[in-house]
Amino acid sequence: MTGWTFAGLVVAGGLGAGARALLDAWVMRRRSGPFPWGILVVNVTGSFLLGLLTGIGADTLGAWTIVLGAGLLGGFTTFSAVSVDTVLLARRGRARLAWANLLGTALLSVTAAGLGILGGLGLAAVTGMGY
Repeated sequence: MTGWTFAGLVVAGGLGAGARALLDAWVMRRRSGPFPWGILVVNVTGSFLLGLLTGIGADTLGAWTIVLGAGLLGGFTTFSAVSVDTVLLARRGRARLAWANLLGTALLSVTAAGLGILGGLGLAAVTGMGY
C-alpha cells in the first residue's frame, strides 16, 4: 500500500464514520422506540454498497477498492454497534427486540451484500469493467 493510498484510507474512514453518525441520527429522529433502526439502515446500506463495489471488481478499481471499501464503507458500517445494541436490549428485558436486531441485521445485510454483488456484476458487464 502506498502512502497516498493509506492517506486516502484514513480520510475516507473518517468520512464514513461521520456519514454513519449523520444517517443514524437522521433515521432515529424519525423513529420512536428502543429498536436501533438507524444502525440497521447503516449496515444494510453499507453491505449493499460494498457488495456493489465487489461485484464491479476490485481488480478494476485498484487502490480505490481499499479507499472506498476498507476506508469509506469500513468506517460507515459497524458491527460493534449492533453487538452493543443487542446486549443492551437484552439487558433491558427486550429479548425479542434483541434477537430481531441480531438476526435481522445479519439476514438483511447478507441479502443486501448479495444483491449489491449481483448489481455490480451486471454493471461491470454493461460497462465493460470488472473481472
